[in-house]
Amino acid sequence: MRRLYVAAYDISAPRRLRAALHVLKGYATGGQKSVFECFLTPAERAALLAEVRGVIEVSEDSFLLVRLDARRAVHTLGIAVPPADPPFFYHG
Repeated sequence: MRRLYVAAYDISAPRRLRAALHVLKGYATGGQKSVFECFLTPAERAALLAEVRGVIEVSEDSFLLVRLDARRAVHTLGIAVPPADPPFFYHG
């Protein structure tokens, strides 16, 4: 069962920033700059967290993964597109 998460990071070094972006894009279905929407299984969530741990410097960077409540509606403003569970996922 996939659940919707919002992943966000604040990373100070350009090299780690690019590495974190690469990791997140492998799991994200949408997002902007340093905030991403991810539909994850429990195994994918664990893998994402493990990969991010390998990229960030815990004394300088921050990473946040928040599970959204599926019972609540997602509200967007402007040209934002509401998150949608795609028909298939490719992880690689």
